[in-house]
Amino acid sequence: MIEPYDWAGGREAMLRFGPGSGPVVVAALPLFEEANRTRAFVVAILRALADRGIAGVLPELPGTGDSLIPTDRIAISDLRAGFAAAARTAGKRAYSLAVRSGALLDGTVMIRRRWHFAPQTGPELLRALHRMHRIDGMPGYGGHRLPESFLEELPECHLEPARTVRLDTDMRPSDHSVPGRPLWRLPEPTNDLTLAELLAADIAAWVQACEA
Repeated sequence: MIEPYDWAGGREAMLRFGPGSGPVVVAALPLFEEANRTRAFVVAILRALADRGIAGVLPELPGTGDSLIPTDRIAISDLRAGFAAAARTAGKRAYSLAVRSGALLDGTVMIRRRWHFAPQTGPELLRALHRMHRIDGMPGYGGHRLPESFLEELPECHLEPARTVRLDTDMRPSDHSVPGRPLWRLPEPTNDLTLAELLAADIAAWVQACEA
């Protein structure tokens, strides 16, 4: 089901899954090209959570996806404000589910707890954007024209405490690891329903523990 949510800069849309009451998981996709590679995967996680009786929403954030705000006006503050507004609209018992650079967006949001999958820091995202710029040689980054103010913000964007889950090939510290492929690095968008089920099971158990 598609619902609107309002933030200070206008109105955006969000997909809603699962029951209309109880705890709700608000998902933040990675930014830019990684969003295209992981959107179906995050939708699969939210559907698996709905099967477990846990609601979820996937908002279009300002300057991303089908938002009417162009990427050359994107700002971390607007992305965070949009995510916060979506969380408020979703319900009072909101939790975040953030993938990769989406983990940069839930730090200032009033939510119960945070859950991050393969989180990417601001400096890491900036390095990735610079690599993309060198590879494609086109104006902007991977076809996205980004304001300098956005790039200047990234070195100061860090991660808030969260339950952190990583792939078992990633040796950095985490609370849990799972087998699977880094979908955000594959050349074409794809999905991994087995991995989605593993992550949904972890999120569901975590939400239930937080609610207890």
